[in-house]
Amino acid sequence: MANGESSAQGRILLVEGPDDERVVANLWGQHYNAGLNFRISVKNGIDNLLQSIRVEIQSEGRIAVGILVDADDYPIRRWQAVADRLIKANIIPPRNPTSSGTIIEGNPRIGVWLMPDNISLGELEDFVEQMIPGNDPVWPLSKAYIDNIPQGDRMFTDGKILRAKVHAWLATRKEPRLMGAAIGANDLNINAPVASSFVNWLQQLFG
Repeated sequence: MANGESSAQGRILLVEGPDDERVVANLWGQHYNAGLNFRISVKNGIDNLLQSIRVEIQSEGRIAVGILVDADDYPIRRWQAVADRLIKANIIPPRNPTSSGTIIEGNPRIGVWLMPDNISLGELEDFVEQMIPGNDPVWPLSKAYIDNIPQGDRMFTDGKILRAKVHAWLATRKEPRLMGAAIGANDLNINAPVASSFVNWLQQLFG
């Protein structure tokens, strides 16, 4: 196995779903104009991800393990769920997440990021929403479109309104595309504060 491939195998980022994978890969590529120096493992849901933490950390050859999860409606509850799994893997986490992304030095190094910004409730779409250019004229119209759909006609829950708004905005692009591809196409601002903070966390974690 080549050195670069071996290094990537030793560095792994655990994510809930394929949208997370695409956003991470495209952000990294746009910032560094290079392929990933870590592997992304899609766990297909938060429960599977949480259950995998101990095994992934204790796998032979691990150099760094990143854990990327949505905060959803209860950031502290989600943090505690991750922290409990870290403790079972003999990792002592801090009492609270770090706003710039948590990194726990050790062997392996551990990183935790709660989408969108380690403090706020929300999910991947809340992160992406902060990358929509501030002067974009269509974003207010996309929000109004979703807000004006009668409650009885909505197929999404109240907790997914922002997700619907973000995807409505994505559908208005010259070539409508998913979130990760929109980053690669420069439809989103990769230098937005939250995006820069996230990429800096990845860099600190994986080098």
